[in-house]
Amino acid sequence: MSQCIICGTSTDGPICELHEQDVAFIFEGTRPGQLTPGRFYRGTVDGFAEFGVFVDVGDTVTGLLHQSELDQRLETLDWDPGQTVFVEVKNVRDNGNVDLGWSIRQAESSFRGVLIDDPAADTPLLPEDTDDEAATDDASDATDESGDTDETTTEPSSDGGDRDVGATGSADAEGTAVTGAVRSRDSDATAADESAAADTSESASETTDEVKHVDSDTAEPALQRVPIADLRDRLGSTVRIEGEIESARQTAGPTVFELADGTGTVECAAFESAGVRAYPSVEAGDLVRIDGEVRERRGDLQVETEALAVLDGDLREATTERIERAIAERAEPDAVEPLVEGLDVDPDPTAEVAGAIRRAIIEARPVIVRHSATADGYVGAAAIERAALGLIDEHHEAADAVYHNFDRRPIDGTVYSMDDATTDLTRMLEDADRHDEPYPLFVFVGAGGTDESVDGFGLLDVYDAEAIVIDSVADDSVADAVTTTLTPDRSAADLETPALPRGEPTATTLAATVAAHVDDSVRADLQHLPAVAIGRSVPGAALDAATAAGYDERTVREINEAVTLVANYQVYEDKRELVADLLFEADGGLASHVSEQYREKVDRALDTARAHLTETSVAGVAVTVLDVEAFTHRFEFPPVEILLDELYRERDDTDVVLGIDRDSLHLRTEAALDVRTVAERVTEHCPDAGVETASARAQRVEFLAGERDEVREATLAAIGEQLG
Repeated sequence: MSQCIICGTSTDGPICELHEQDVAFIFEGTRPGQLTPGRFYRGTVDGFAEFGVFVDVGDTVTGLLHQSELDQRLETLDWDPGQTVFVEVKNVRDNGNVDLGWSIRQAESSFRGVLIDDPAADTPLLPEDTDDEAATDDASDATDESGDTDETTTEPSSDGGDRDVGATGSADAEGTAVTGAVRSRDSDATAADESAAADTSESASETTDEVKHVDSDTAEPALQRVPIADLRDRLGSTVRIEGEIESARQTAGPTVFELADGTGTVECAAFESAGVRAYPSVEAGDLVRIDGEVRERRGDLQVETEALAVLDGDLREATTERIERAIAERAEPDAVEPLVEGLDVDPDPTAEVAGAIRRAIIEARPVIVRHSATADGYVGAAAIERAALGLIDEHHEAADAVYHNFDRRPIDGTVYSMDDATTDLTRMLEDADRHDEPYPLFVFVGAGGTDESVDGFGLLDVYDAEAIVIDSVADDSVADAVTTTLTPDRSAADLETPALPRGEPTATTLAATVAAHVDDSVRADLQHLPAVAIGRSVPGAALDAATAAGYDERTVREINEAVTLVANYQVYEDKRELVADLLFEADGGLASHVSEQYREKVDRALDTARAHLTETSVAGVAVTVLDVEAFTHRFEFPPVEILLDELYRERDDTDVVLGIDRDSLHLRTEAALDVRTVAERVTEHCPDAGVETASARAQRVEFLAGERDEVREATLAAIGEQLG
């Protein structure tokens, strides 16, 4: 038995269970599953995203410190890439993702000890009990340096180790000096003078401040150009790649350029000296040629840059054309086929939307999916998410690309408001300014299809942000305000109660069909989604497809109810993993459990509402009125919209259900009732009530609370006028 280094208690290792969180651990494992949740680990900042910080815990494992775990705002966090930090491992997920937590102790001296977490050992180890190979290597290097300081110097390499560099410089690996050459971690070559490219008899040491420009291949060494997509087959080889710089970031060691050539993206590490910007004149958007060795670092490919040249003239033009051709070929989806037989969609806009999403992913542009907080919005957006994440993982080497290149953001309602647009623009501009990210592609699912969203789209258009709307309805003004729309041929004036579709494609049917053409490998996973989005009275074709995929009618309804309930909580969070479990979990156990809660809450609300309904008739139209301000619980499930849907379904003798709130009203009917016309008629009777259509699709009208009684009577009159 050993004794705890803090309290002296007998224990199996150097620390007792009570004091495990009082020490810092240094992780020497290679897999996420070897981490121990609850322990504090020393790590290194790997990079930033809008939702948190990626931290390397050890050499091969990276975790996410989400912004919700921070004790301050993310933008005020004074951390730099490569900086040593301390974090708590909160959870290791089944898929290998590591959730990290904040540590108020950010110095080794703040802990009461440091231990080595070596999975090969039965218990944590004291530092003095381990063989520190890195320290031994450093001592050896120091001895060599002190023994012959006239011939070599030691510089830090791009992976944090040391390397010997000849004092006088030498030619590159091919025997031809290349201007602005940057040494890899194992290279003994230094940068040669620019004139040495033509005359190897003259060479001089030169930094990467001066970047070579080339416009033809006449004077270049015969090194084969390799597409980035083929680099994994060339591990350990020196290759040439040509493409566009997408970003450049400075770490505590090398400068890291992200290069794209239309076939893929790869990080290229260029080293001048520790923390010093290599090739400072090279920026995002430059077309360059990079020669270097293909390495693997933390599971990702990386090119150790030996030479970099900016492409000009004919070479630039040829490279641009080659990249465009490669992107166009990869982005082109297969011929459009219906996801579900009998639920046809327009093939041309479907292919256009799928191609736009594929192109954004290939170009490493973020894809932001905005969707309504309804079952239709969530299910349709989740379909695109499933396809996009698979494609991102296929085309991008970085393990965290699925976090950087895709985001799903629910909207509280079906209207893309100025508030939503302002939030998106703020994030977009911050990411562009802080991280050199390109402007994203915005995709709207089950939201944005009506006139009320035009102002929000107009704000996006000011910055030329590309926007696509996939919705069950589209007004002409929306089609003019965005890049592309994929909708049935109907406007908001034709749209009935959203919960009671007439058989036209829902937003989910459209979005899931797009998803199947973004990544055909997920097609089989999406077959049941059109039925799930509807939930009840599912059209035969959709239900047949769901049944064939293993989801019977009861399961379809339970998943719909579960998603509807989950969507109501933490409205602005995507709940990625939870939604995926509900939609794609084979046995449906989770959905069944959550569905029970849905029914309990809805039944309780219905019992209360039924006791306070008022029946009236206007011009022969049967109207059921509920004072939702007085007889519903605000901020509890179900929200007014779902409660009114349920009331309308169960009342066969009612033509219209009217829910009147403090300063808004909601209509539910299958009749041809144009809510905008209702608002116009109410305005004529109540010109000082500030009446306006808040959402034609959700059939909601807003007004001034002080005119509530007058608006109620005018609304009943307008209903009778249209339907009587």
